[in-house]
Amino acid sequence: MSQNAREIAERLIQLQVSASVIKATSRIFEVLPQTASQLSDPTIDSVKRNDVVDSVFPTEVRGILKELCDENKLSMWHEIADQYKSIRANAEKQLHVQLRYVTRPSEKQLLDIQKFVFDKYNTHHFEFDMTEDKSLGGGFILEVGNDQYDWSTSGRRNQFLEQLKVTRSGLTSDVDILTILQQSVNNFDLKAEKKEIGFIESIGDGIAIVNGLDHAMYGEVISFDNGTKGMVQNIERDRIGVILFGDETGLGEGSRGIRTGRMAGIGVSDDYLGRVVDALGNPIDGLGGINEVEYRPIEQPAPGIIDRQPVNEPMQTGILAIDSMFPIGRGQRELIIGDRQTGKTSIALDTILNQHDKNCICIYVAIGQKESTVAALVETLRKHDAMKYTCVVAATAADPAPIQYIAPYSATSLAEYFMYKGHDVLIVYDDLSKHAVAYRALSLLLGRSPGREAYPGDVFYLHSRLLERSCHLNDKLGGGSITALPIIETQDGDVSAYIPTNVISITDGQIFLESNLFFEGQRPAVNVGLSVSRVGGAAQAKAMKKASGSLRIDLAQYREMAVFTQFSSDLDQNTRDLLTQGKVLMELLKQPLGSPMSLSDQVITLVVSLNHKMMDIEPKRVKEFQGKMLTYFAQRYPEIGKNIEISRLLGDDSKNQILNVADEFKRLWDEKDGHFELSEEEK
Repeated sequence: MSQNAREIAERLIQLQVSASVIKATSRIFEVLPQTASQLSDPTIDSVKRNDVVDSVFPTEVRGILKELCDENKLSMWHEIADQYKSIRANAEKQLHVQLRYVTRPSEKQLLDIQKFVFDKYNTHHFEFDMTEDKSLGGGFILEVGNDQYDWSTSGRRNQFLEQLKVTRSGLTSDVDILTILQQSVNNFDLKAEKKEIGFIESIGDGIAIVNGLDHAMYGEVISFDNGTKGMVQNIERDRIGVILFGDETGLGEGSRGIRTGRMAGIGVSDDYLGRVVDALGNPIDGLGGINEVEYRPIEQPAPGIIDRQPVNEPMQTGILAIDSMFPIGRGQRELIIGDRQTGKTSIALDTILNQHDKNCICIYVAIGQKESTVAALVETLRKHDAMKYTCVVAATAADPAPIQYIAPYSATSLAEYFMYKGHDVLIVYDDLSKHAVAYRALSLLLGRSPGREAYPGDVFYLHSRLLERSCHLNDKLGGGSITALPIIETQDGDVSAYIPTNVISITDGQIFLESNLFFEGQRPAVNVGLSVSRVGGAAQAKAMKKASGSLRIDLAQYREMAVFTQFSSDLDQNTRDLLTQGKVLMELLKQPLGSPMSLSDQVITLVVSLNHKMMDIEPKRVKEFQGKMLTYFAQRYPEIGKNIEISRLLGDDSKNQILNVADEFKRLWDEKDGHFELSEEEK
């Protein structure tokens, strides 16, 4: 049956042959003109011609080409290709208009609707479909291409509820709510808002590929038919990649995705303190809803240089090894890095517990943790009455990669809400290794090119833009601060891996925890040689700075000498004294979990130990001596500790007073060999 070029072109379109295949076929004819000659030669057997078609041309067009060969019409191909392009171009220009209604509109109403389409889109070329839809309740919905205009009852209801939700944020009393409800009803103005609609091409693994949303912005929220929300994470020429924040059930190829025009964000308020929420700000602790007073985008530009001031106030962790040698300041980013099960979370938890009564708000972000681990941590915080100034943001291992990816950004937006109100905030990211893994999974699913260790090329920016939001604001902006304690897990102590080196270069110092020290019982297992605080020294309390003067040098000499003595047994007295002092200091740096020390206790301990007052104490009894000595100071001479806490200074008179009291306690210890209770002595 003979066919003209247009009919064949229409067949190709019905067979869904892509434009790229048509272009490739035309290119083959141009590059290999002898092929066209062979296929057009009627003297060549049809079987051989079919073999040539199968070996040279794309699969999608082989059937059509064989028919053309049989009818000796292969010369029509270029005309067929031109007709194909023309039909496709006209189809793209022609708008598809669909009207969904409850009651069929009159002829006059239809003419008005068609006039609206013409005026709005300046074209008469549109295909007009009408469908009855009782679910609208009333009115109608007009869809023009990828745009939607909603004049339905359900649309009016949703607009009103959205307006009411925005208006009543932060209201608590019934009178306020009733007043605002009455005003909203009286002032409600229905707007037929233009909505841009796209359709899902493919979906799976928390990723939806959507076409038709030509004006979607990076980071914008997309709403799908089943109520699930997503965020635009990838923008290509013809489609976008959306990461899903909810269930994929009910979504499939052809499901609708609607632009919201709003960037992904989280509701914030003071009511988040004491609560456990997910990465979207929804409470998951069973204690009811949370009143939100403000909506903050999860992605915010970091404060500029002019908006900041230097780090000049200490953030006490309560851990002697850190506060004395690697002090942290408010507004600093201090990395906690080490192998798994070396006490990284314990250091962060102790730091949170130590903020009790220090006017500091704490936010703990669990990324990829087990739910049982998060529950145990929350219980520890509650037991120590720390939840009243803490919020836990949990994206557990059971949550999909998109939720784990946005969790630290959501938590930082909450922290910024408090910072701009003038508060000091401590935020713990536990841990950014799992965060990078979640981002790697998303990037690979979105088709981005993998780089080193299969991470995408922008993985450095992933963490730099997050951690740069931690700072100390200047006084004009309220003087608030965000102190960040990101946690990174290493493999077999390798700090030169991709993610560890990235975060080390972003942060203002690192606390390196060593497995060997941990297994030797030295906890916290801080490696003094590899740990550093780059800016915290300026914020360290003067009393602590003076008290800890020679601590790092003494420990370095002890470690060096301890290695040397493995090869020599003949030691002079100075060397033996150095080793004894080093053992005492190592014992003092041991600190049980959940027992943060006050500044005064730390200063007293350092002054006494660094002046060699504990040299003759057995190493295994050093902690006992320290505990009873601090109790002796607190009961007999409480003014010493109070003066240090208030003034944060350590003058020569105070230092001498501490040493005199230490000598007094030492005599008491020697008399009774440490076997006494201070309460009995006071009697």
